[in-house]
Amino acid sequence: MSLILRLCILYLLFVFVFAIQKPLFMLFHSDIYANATFTDFIEVIYNGLPLDNSMAGYLTIIPGFLLIASQWVKKICVIQNISKIYFTIIAIIISFALCLDLVLYEYWGFRLDMTPFFYFTTSPEAAMASATYLQIIIGLISVTVIAISISWLLNKSFTSKLKYDFNYNTKTRIKNTGILVLLIGALFIPIRGGFTVATMNLSAVYYSQNQELNHAAINPLFSFMYSATHQNNFSSQFRYFDNDKATDIFKEITSSSYSSLPDSITCILKNKRPDIYLIILESFSSHLLKSLNGREPIATHIDSLATTGILFSNFYANGIRTDRGIPAILSGYPALPNTSIMKYVDKTDNLPSIARSLKQNGWETTYYYGGDANFTNMHAYLVSSGFRHIISDKDFPIGERLSKWGVHDHLVFNRCLNDISSCESSAPQFRVIQTSSSHEPFEVPFKKLDNNRANAFAYTDSCVGDFTNHLKDIGKWENSLIILVPDHYGAYPQKLHSKIDRHRIPLIFTGGAITNAMRIATTGSQIDIAATILSQLDISHKEFIFSKNLFKEHIPHYAFITSPSMFGMVENDNYIIYDFDSDNIIETNGNNSQHLLKNSKAFVQKLYDDIDNR
Repeated sequence: MSLILRLCILYLLFVFVFAIQKPLFMLFHSDIYANATFTDFIEVIYNGLPLDNSMAGYLTIIPGFLLIASQWVKKICVIQNISKIYFTIIAIIISFALCLDLVLYEYWGFRLDMTPFFYFTTSPEAAMASATYLQIIIGLISVTVIAISISWLLNKSFTSKLKYDFNYNTKTRIKNTGILVLLIGALFIPIRGGFTVATMNLSAVYYSQNQELNHAAINPLFSFMYSATHQNNFSSQFRYFDNDKATDIFKEITSSSYSSLPDSITCILKNKRPDIYLIILESFSSHLLKSLNGREPIATHIDSLATTGILFSNFYANGIRTDRGIPAILSGYPALPNTSIMKYVDKTDNLPSIARSLKQNGWETTYYYGGDANFTNMHAYLVSSGFRHIISDKDFPIGERLSKWGVHDHLVFNRCLNDISSCESSAPQFRVIQTSSSHEPFEVPFKKLDNNRANAFAYTDSCVGDFTNHLKDIGKWENSLIILVPDHYGAYPQKLHSKIDRHRIPLIFTGGAITNAMRIATTGSQIDIAATILSQLDISHKEFIFSKNLFKEHIPHYAFITSPSMFGMVENDNYIIYDFDSDNIIETNGNNSQHLLKNSKAFVQKLYDDIDNR
């Protein structure tokens, strides 16, 4: 058997071992997958291949180097023994992961991660307390049988008949070594997940509105490895008060203490079932709008919508990146200062979402994004959030994927407009359009301004203008509620020394469904969008514990903001920025700095309590 064929067969065997686990997992949990069809089994295997391929790539690297060594080491028994030891260890790891995952999923509802190992290392007795002796014995037998089977299969295909060929000359050995090095290098393609911006993550296998099917497609060993490299002990972070005091402070500053008050003071909608278009603007800031004291006429179309619609003039981004901003906008979930909740698929599965709330009340839900939807686990988050249709770069012709981030904004808006025009459903629509062109490297098919960065924002602004004009042309404007908000803090102007200024962003409600134009000075942030929208539609927002209705009076209104190493709070003209690494307030304004520091500390402590419990 040639060296190339031997390595390829080994890789495919790893993929096979992982793939066959999926129908076994579904059969083991037959009560959960009782309604699964034969097609579902096939789709789970197929959609799970990206993680299987990636994991197989990791596990094939060392055997690849052993094959190289076999070209030069005459004592081939050394290579054979190393191979046997390696495959035995790998077989035990795979077997243990598969069996443990099978048992735990029924109780936890998510695939294998670091949690059981954290339990075991802190208290082995407590970790094993729930298992009976019979279960432990059956488990050990199962692990042993599966490990022996996998080890035999791998050794049979790779280690047997592995030999040092004395007939090869040095030139042949160098040639074989070069080919093997190239093959090992090629393994990083499935490991990384291709050549796109996104690296391989759990989001790659999410494909269904049925979360159990998505879970079945996950490779448990990859899930564990991913968790191990993205592990955070949330319950031990940001401990500023005892739990009761933190809870009391948190209740004082959230809507939960004011539920007896009328929810929506101002009604801004002509009807309660409009088509809703939420446009998430990449990296926009208040400084792009003249109506918010911007110095340059860059976002002129959006500025016009702001002056003729409802403009929130004291509004802030919660975080610094898209993966922090999207959960803030769609789930009312604050950005974390030192990580992203979208890294943790098992936790985002449990977040509330505007899309799910609207879907449960009759809206159809669609998400449009010109880039790779798997980036930062976004696809998994969107599926679990209740979006029925997710349009991303793969849904556009290759010839239209011309930017680093995929498809330019005007093509994404055009796709949405085409779907609107061809839609025959009488149900109200919730369509989210996430732009991406106003992002580095700021290369766009548009030339209006000399500064490339400013020009990119002007381009996206023109796309928004064309979109709203087309809504009017096709007769959809009058029943439309259009919401414009950036995904995170602004990227223009490039140098802003104040972190508060960097976080200032616009929030605009416009469309024919709006009753009157107005300017709202209430302090708020992205997490408040959920409660504000749902209350206007007479839909409960009790799940959104961090979100406040911006039209509700007599409750505290503030913005909680974060970036690496810091968090802060804004309340009208007062604000603080606190560096938690140095334990210092690094920016402040007004006379309430200690009050805001207390509130922001309690807020972040309860936020980490909440994420720990999800």
